[in-house]
Formats: sequence, C-alpha cells, structure tokens
Amino acid sequence: MKFRLFLFILLVNSTFSFSQSSNYALAENYFRNNEFEKAAQLYKDLVTKSPYNTSYLTRLTSCYQETNNFKKVDQLITGKLKNRSSLIYLNVILGYNYEKQQLPDKAEQFYKKAIKGITKKSGYGGTVANLFKGYNKLDLAIEAYKKASKVNKNAHYGFQIAQIYGEKGDFEFMFQEYVDYLDKNDSYLNVVKRYTSRYITDDGEDKNNILFKKVLLKKSVSNPKNVWNDLLSWLFTKQKDYGKALIQFKALYARNPDKLASIHQLGKIAFENDDFETAKKCFDIIIKDTSYERDKFNAILMNLKIAVATKDPEVDQRFQDIFATYGVNKATFPIQVAHADYLIFSKNKPEEAKVTLEKALTFAKNSYQKARVQLKLADALVYQNKFNKALIYFSRIQTRFKNHQLGQEARFKVAQTSYFKNDFKWSKAQLKVLKGSSSQLIANDAADLFLTISDNEPKDSLPSGLHKYAQADLLAYQNKNKEAITLLTDVLKEYKGQSIEDEALFKQADLFLRLKKYEEAISNYLKITEMDPQGILVDDAYYKLGELYKNMLNNPEKASEYYQKIIFDYPSSIYLVDARKKFRKLRGDTI
Repeated sequence: MKFRLFLFILLVNSTFSFSQSSNYALAENYFRNNEFEKAAQLYKDLVTKSPYNTSYLTRLTSCYQETNNFKKVDQLITGKLKNRSSLIYLNVILGYNYEKQQLPDKAEQFYKKAIKGITKKSGYGGTVANLFKGYNKLDLAIEAYKKASKVNKNAHYGFQIAQIYGEKGDFEFMFQEYVDYLDKNDSYLNVVKRYTSRYITDDGEDKNNILFKKVLLKKSVSNPKNVWNDLLSWLFTKQKDYGKALIQFKALYARNPDKLASIHQLGKIAFENDDFETAKKCFDIIIKDTSYERDKFNAILMNLKIAVATKDPEVDQRFQDIFATYGVNKATFPIQVAHADYLIFSKNKPEEAKVTLEKALTFAKNSYQKARVQLKLADALVYQNKFNKALIYFSRIQTRFKNHQLGQEARFKVAQTSYFKNDFKWSKAQLKVLKGSSSQLIANDAADLFLTISDNEPKDSLPSGLHKYAQADLLAYQNKNKEAITLLTDVLKEYKGQSIEDEALFKQADLFLRLKKYEEAISNYLKITEMDPQGILVDDAYYKLGELYKNMLNNPEKASEYYQKIIFDYPSSIYLVDARKKFRKLRGDTI
C-alpha cells in the first residue's frame, strides 16, 4: 500500500513539473514574440504555483509593464511585501516599475531600500544584484554584490563584479576584481585565464594588455605570490614576449622545481616562433638542471636544431661532440635522426644520411621510432628524385598510423611528393583530407599547397606553368636555390600575366633572401604589390619587405613604411598585430 502511495505521489509531482516546464516554454515563446497578454496569462499561473520564483515574477511584471499595467505590478509586489517584508529583492522590482513610469526619485527610494536591506538579509544579496543586472542597472548591481560580500564573509562575488565591470567597459576595475578574487583563492587560476583571455590579445601594446600587466605587477609588489608570476608568464607568452615570460618562469622555478617542465614548453614555443635566443636559454636551463635523461636529450636536440636554423658554423662539430660525449645509442636516437636531416638538407649528403639512419634504426625502441626513421629515409629518396620508392615508404606509414600525427605527416608527404612529380589530382585528394588535420601546422601547409594547385592547375589542356613551378619548388626543397631561381625566371617569362606569376615572384624572392640577394628580393616583392593591390600575397610581400629592411638592411624608416601599409591598408591581415608592434617599436613609442 505504501509503495502504491509513493508511486502515486511521484507520478503527480512528475506531471506537475512537466506541466510547469511546458507552460514556461510556451510563455517564453509568447514573450519573445511580443505577445505579452498571452504570456502574462501563463506567467500568472506559474507565479500562483511558485509565488517567489524570481524568473516567473520578473517575466510577469515585464508583461504588465509592456502593456502599461503598472498598477498590477504595484499591487502584486506590494502584496507580497506585506506578507513577507523580509523579501528585500522585491523592492528592486517595485523600484523598476516606478522607473518605467518616469518616476526616478520614487524608483531610487526602493533601490536604496533593497541595498540597505542586505545588511540584515545578506542571503538575498545575490538575488538583489542579479535583478539589478537584469534591469541593466550595473552600478547598483556592483554596489549590491559588494555590500553582500562585506556583510557575509563567506559570500564571494568577485567574478560577478568583474564581469559587470567588463560589460561596462571598465577593464582596469575588471582585471583588479579578478586578481583580488585570485588573491583569496588561487585554485581559480585557470578560470581567471579563461575569462581574461576574452579581453586581451597577442598585441603587447594593446590597452587592455597594458592594464592587465599593470594590475598584476602592482599586486606582485604588494603581495608576492607564485600565482602572479604564473599569470605574467602566461600573458607574456600570449604576447610572444618570450624573454619576459622566461624571467617569470625562472622566478617560479626558483621556488618550485616542478616548473622546469614549463620552461621546456616555453622553449619549444619560442623555437616555433623563431625566438632562438630565448629558446636556447630555456633549453640550457633544462640541460643543466633536469634529473631526467629523456628531458636532457630533448633539450640537447632542440639546441642542435637552433644551431641548424641559425646556420651556426660550428654545427658539424656540435653534432660530433654530442656523439663523442654520449655515444651513438638508444639515448641519442632522436639526435641521430636530426643529424641525418641536417646531412640531407644542409650538407647535400643524402647517401651519408641513409647510412646514419640505417644505424639509427637498430636503436629504435618501438614502431613509432622506426616509422620516424623511415619517414626520414623517404625524405632522402625524395631529395634524390626517387619519388616512387619514397611514396612506398610514406604510404605504408600513412596506413599503419592512420589516426596518429605520424600518419598525417606521412599523408602530407605523399601529397607533396605527388605534387613534385606533377601528379596534381592525387596530391589534391590527399591535401583535401589534411586541411582538417588535428595538427595546425600540417593543416596550414596542406591548405597552402592545395590553394597553389587549385589556383594554377592547367585548365582546358592549356599550360599554366604549374608543372615548372612544382619543379622549382622541388629544387628549393633540395636547397638547390640557384637552379630553382633560374627555373622560376623561365616561369615568369613564359606565363606572364597568368595566376602563377605572383606565386613565382614570391617563391623566387624567398630564394633570393636565402642567397642574401636583397635587392633582387625587394624588386620581386614590390612587383607583387604593384600587380594587384588586393592580391592574396600583397600583405605577405609588405611584411617581408618590412622584415628585410628591419633585420637585414638596418633601415628602420623603410621598415616602418611597409609595416604601416599593413596597419592601414590590410587590417584583416594575419601580420597586423606583429606589424603594429614592430611599427610602434621602431617609432620609439614608450608604454
């Protein structure tokens, strides 16, 4: 009998709950469609069943106000206050009703009454503030939240206050609230990062970035804590100020040895963004301080990659010194593969690289390491124009590691090799899949090559120059820069005025830069900007010109001119933030 009664009660409650939910959804639909009288009938029923549900109540009063039934609101809310004067939040609704009637003084009386009531009824402080926020009375909402926090030490409304400051555009106050909240409970560090990231950019000279940094620095002086160093390092990394980020990470590491991993991660990020100086500092710290062999050899490997990238004249000796010190064994396996890569692409010694790789294969610990060696062996084959044999290697790895990054990398190499041998149809089929790769780098490279083929492949059996351009691309891949430049000159003569022209000019300019033929590179970049001011490579050309004049020719005035072109003429360019930052620095701005 008791069980049947229980089932009956459960059924009644479920039916009631479903009915309420259904009526509320229908009422909301009427409300959104400005059918306020129909909505009011449903909300009235909902309020009768749940008299103090603020969502139902505010909606019902809004319906009455939209139909000028202000007296109904007054009667409804006044009646509830007579029954329960402790419900101080009802004063906000009553005050807003007077404001809608253009009676601001009367409204102000009830708003003050609501806030004053928080002193005795702090539990309703959040409700009072939320109602103010809902009515867009943001300053009053902040006042209510702050008073509730003051009266009740267990109530924490820092995030709500910060968000309202953000809505008002008072970003310094917003950042201050987030930081103050974090000061009380640093377990919310990642949450603060998530919220503040909505307002800061990767431009260190953006106003909000400067405000946030100012708040953090001030806090770190008045109350030093690891959390401020962490936030500053995060901000500087986001702004690509990797040197400043390292300073913060070193401060953290001095207090907490676990932060060594963060320094390694920063080194990788700095390397990927060509800040080799900071990257090397990071890896030097790892080599010196880590107690893990794997981390140490990874850092050594990254330093060797920096030496190759910066064309360090001692790079050969550096590799030999590492092998002499640590041996050719399982521990140095990744360094052996990197050495082979260096022999292929920097020393033009693919056969010697193959010998190195065959030996490295004997030290591979698992199938992934074996696949990594095979990828590099296939690279050597492509370098030697042995495309079909290379494709066999790439295709096997692509099949075996289908859902792994190795498989995606192998698929891209299949596409690239097919492009080199002028099999554009098969190359595009692979690239189309890779544009959605989980690796952003592979996805970007795939998209670029896909566009190059799509924009320039022969149409209606008419030659487009893509075949020759792909051959030049292969020569550039093989570091045969002079031969590539000569072939691109032929493309520019034979296919002048066709879509391939700007691509050929840009590729050739980059090769001129490799050979330090700066005047020839400048000439090509300028031709691109003159051909079509709205061409897809124009902002790239202007940025390259700015970099060339700044870094190679030591002409800041000219560099500023080209950075400025991007800032004013190409505001959607991916180079905008970097161009603005470098322009301001060259201009001598001080922040």
